[in-house]
Amino acid sequence: MVIFPIESQEDAAMRAPSLSGIRSAAAALAGIGVKTPLIETEILGETVFIKAECLQRTGSFKLRGAWWRLSSIPEAGRAAGVVAFSSGNHAQGVAWAAQRLGMPAVIVMPADAPAAKVAGTRASGAEIVFYDRLTESREQIAAKLAEERGAVLVPSFDDPWIVEGQGTAGLEIVEQYRAATGREVERIAVCCGGGGLSSGISLGAPDAEIMVVEPEGWDDMGESLRRGEIVPVGANPPATACDALQTLRVAPLTFGILKGRGAVGVAVSEAEVATAMRFAFERLKIVAEPGGAVALAAALAGKVPLKGAVLLVSGGNVDPARFRELAA
Repeated sequence: MVIFPIESQEDAAMRAPSLSGIRSAAAALAGIGVKTPLIETEILGETVFIKAECLQRTGSFKLRGAWWRLSSIPEAGRAAGVVAFSSGNHAQGVAWAAQRLGMPAVIVMPADAPAAKVAGTRASGAEIVFYDRLTESREQIAAKLAEERGAVLVPSFDDPWIVEGQGTAGLEIVEQYRAATGREVERIAVCCGGGGLSSGISLGAPDAEIMVVEPEGWDDMGESLRRGEIVPVGANPPATACDALQTLRVAPLTFGILKGRGAVGVAVSEAEVATAMRFAFERLKIVAEPGGAVALAAALAGKVPLKGAVLLVSGGNVDPARFRELAA
């Protein structure tokens, strides 16, 4: 199994995500990803901006990290392909990138993944292996597949290239906010599952306050930041529509970056998420999936200081029937 296709595993262990790495990722993404818009709106009497990553290729920010990770694999290491594990957005990003780079891709997905995400992954030619998220370990299944095939394992957040790729959204936010307002962005509210996006943005926008937003009962990053050490999701967490944010334990890599940046966390309810999805559709004319709407949900609920704020809507991959049910 190949995890970091560079000179040695020792080099990989020493590699840390950096602002210079994010700039290199941005150059690699030029002409590949979409520079998603910053949409101005008003919430609770304040002007705020929405970074609409739901309009990114594959429907979420995940393409950024996937492209940077896969395009960084040397040509000699591409024939055996890649293996990833994901509930759907990382899956689609990896599958899309692999197809365009001529690499086979195997994605380990939960059996209850949204149909839209399964279909999007298959549409890019990836092989899908399903698992039961309650009784099986996706990490173990993926690691075994990667070892058997000699493939590169591409984690969804615990990887420096993934963090840097996601951090390109932070570079864009800084640039777009300055162009729109003539000022510097003061804070950015970001959804958080494993923390790849939020930690990347914290590096890509180093002068902004970072607020991570998670569903209630799944707010392990927020609790970890409050305690100063990694705390996993508790036993029997509540059901949530935010399938993209059901990470049971964050990684030392992403936690360390966010802790070092002084990030803080807030949690939102299922009702607040549904309200945000409806707001995004009615006011912004965009479709936000549940996990992609949590930062907007926190703002609408008064949990995020809005002066100088940018809210990230991270994805829009949701089954139509589920969207109608939640946003009704």
